[in-house]
Amino acid sequence: MRMFVNVVAFQLGWFASLMGAARGLPWLGPVAVMLVLAWHLFRNPGWRAEVILALATGVFGFLFDSALIAVGVFSPVRQWMPAPLSPLWMISLWVNFATLLNVSLRWLQGRYLLAALLGAVGGPAAYYAGAQMGATLETLRMGSILVLSLAWSGAVPAVLYLAKVIDKRVRS
Repeated sequence: MRMFVNVVAFQLGWFASLMGAARGLPWLGPVAVMLVLAWHLFRNPGWRAEVILALATGVFGFLFDSALIAVGVFSPVRQWMPAPLSPLWMISLWVNFATLLNVSLRWLQGRYLLAALLGAVGGPAAYYAGAQMGATLETLRMGSILVLSLAWSGAVPAVLYLAKVIDKRVRS
């Protein structure tokens, strides 16, 4: 049941972030994700590690997406942050993703090749869905999808490793 609630909460945060960006309500995603994170922390006995992981994943995602924006892979709808910086609603997506790492995606810990494959498919699929919902300024081209696939094949194992390192350091 915990995994089910984790996935549903994640999906609600993801959907709110994309719809908020697409509909000119950039605050909606960050607010929804903060509620998801609060629920996640309330239900998690290792909440200190989860707070650090959420912040670290948010910073990682900010740098990751800002680099992809800078090289022209995609152009998100922006409200406050100037290009090429990743907007706040996208950073909140990364914080939201962090809530999955030690719950629903824990089974991927140490399975970095499988995590890379999941990232290679899931990452671009999420960006494509966001573009279809209107959260980017244009639809994604095949070249952008391939770059996202390559980038996400490294991102998912990286954040899983980050989760492992943070968990060990905080608990020791």
